[in-house]
Amino acid sequence: MALEKKIVRERRKKGLIIVHTGDGKGKTTAALGIALRAVGHDFKVFVGQFIKGSRHYGELVTADRLKEWLTIAPMGEGFTWETKSRERDTQKAGAAWALFKEKILGGEYQLVILDEINIAIHYGYLDVDQVVETLRQKPADLHVILTGRNAHPKIVELADLVTEMKLVKHPFREQGITAQKGIEF
Repeated sequence: MALEKKIVRERRKKGLIIVHTGDGKGKTTAALGIALRAVGHDFKVFVGQFIKGSRHYGELVTADRLKEWLTIAPMGEGFTWETKSRERDTQKAGAAWALFKEKILGGEYQLVILDEINIAIHYGYLDVDQVVETLRQKPADLHVILTGRNAHPKIVELADLVTEMKLVKHPFREQGITAQKGIEF
C-alpha cells in the first residue's frame, strides 16, 4: 500500500521523456494522439516540427481550433531523402532547435513534442549531446516526446519510454497508393 501511494505521488511529479522511432508509419501520429489526450486534461502543448514546412497539414487546422492549448510550429522545408544544401539544412535545424529549446526550458508547457528530431540528429544537423543536456535540464514535470526514425542510442538511453514502430505493410510500397489526406497529412 505504501509503495502504491509512492508510485502515484511520483507519477504526478515525473515528466516523461518518450521516444517514437522505427521504420513504420505512426510516430508523429502517436505523438499527436498524446497531444490531444493532454489537451483534454488542460495541458498546454507545443509541437515543434523539424521537417514539415509550408504544406497544409491537417494538424495545423486542429491546432488553430485548439489554439488556447495547442501550438504547432513547422520549421522545416519539407522532407527530402537527399539534401539540396547540407549547410542550409543544418542552419534550419539549428534555428528550430533554438526555439524549441526555449519551449522546453521556459515552463509554459506541460508537453513538448519534437517531431522528427531523431532524423535531424541522425543526419548530423543537431548535436545529440546538446539535446541530451537540454532534456536533462527540463522542468521536472514536463513531458517531452521525440519522434523520427533512427533514434540515437544516447536518446534511447535517456528516455523513460521508447516505442519502435515496425513497418509490416504500406500502401505506397505494396500498391503505389500515395499519401492520403487525413491519414498522412
